Amino acid sequence: MSADELRPLTPIQALQTREFITALEQECQTYWDMVEVGDILSRDLTITPELVILYADAVEDFNPWYEAWTMNSWRKPGTSPFGVAIVPPMMVSHFVLSVQFDHRKPFAIGSIHTFHDTEIVAPIPIGAKVRITSTAIDKFVKRERRYLRHEVTVTDAESGALYLRETRDIMSL
Repeated sequence: MSADELRPLTPIQALQTREFITALEQECQTYWDMVEVGDILSRDLTITPELVILYADAVEDFNPWYEAWTMNSWRKPGTSPFGVAIVPPMMVSHFVLSVQFDHRKPFAIGSIHTFHDTEIVAPIPIGAKVRITSTAIDKFVKRERRYLRHEVTVTDAESGALYLRETRDIMSL
């Protein structure tokens, strides 16, 4: 494989690559240095049928319970044993990193997701607006490596109903 084959294919990809490299050349901190125990970050996310389609296609999880669309009328209520169409159980977990890494701070270098424990409390209906909240609950050293533990909740943004709870560890250089 030549180096040319590894180059971005579109102008947007080229711009994103340049921005990423520029951010790496700036003074970067490790995730360990950027996060303090007690830090809380939160974001809201509306679960649209389009988002579910992108996820289900990517992980090849084609379950009629997740279908809230048809080819001729883009959105419909959908059905599942829970009533309306629901979100694939682990889909929202993929958005947690977009909350844990504070986009207002410079890029954090050298972090690896090393532990993940999820409890699914209730199905999320497609169309729900959820609040993803991540709280840094511990910093610890194990085998001379630095770890941060986060507690994550996913709740309904309006009612506060709990959908999902997670514990995650991130190893930081």
